[in-house]
This record gives sequence, structure tokens and C-alpha cells, in this order.
Amino acid sequence: MTIALYQRPAFKRVYKKLHANQRDAVHDAMRALVTNPLLGEEKKGDLAGVRVHKFDCINQLYLLAYLWDESSRTWLAVGPHENFYRDLKRSR
Repeated sequence: MTIALYQRPAFKRVYKKLHANQRDAVHDAMRALVTNPLLGEEKKGDLAGVRVHKFDCINQLYLLAYLWDESSRTWLAVGPHENFYRDLKRSR
């Protein structure tokens, strides 16, 4: 079964500014979520339906927000915790 991957503009903006070693950490997190989408924590309230996966990115905690269904993954946002949820609510 092929899984389609989509990126929202907010994700693309941050992703293209990451250094190569940070991108590697993000890629590892994305691969893990493609195989097991339930790794992330499901959010409630304003962000209902969004899942957020926390991972280590060069000794800093990063968050990766995504939507999923059986055939696709949509990457919403990636970045450190600072203002992450505020920006995620605005871009949604």
C-alpha cells in the first residue's frame, strides 16, 4: 500500500531553513510516523484531530504536527516548543 505525503506551507517554510543534521532528525521522525502514525499524541480543543510527535533534534526537543488517515500523512508544522501551538492554531 502506498502512502501519500503532503506538506502544508507552514511546514515547508520552517523545513527549508533547517540545517542538514536537523533535517536528518526530522526525516527519522517522519519515517517513524509513516510506519506508526499513533506515535504522536492526539490534541484536544482547537487542535482536535491533529497529532503531535515529540522528538530529539540535536539535543533540543522538537515537535512535528500532522494529520493522518490510512492512505496519507499531512505534515502541518515542525519546530521547537516555543510558540509552536500558537503558530499551529494560526496556520490551521
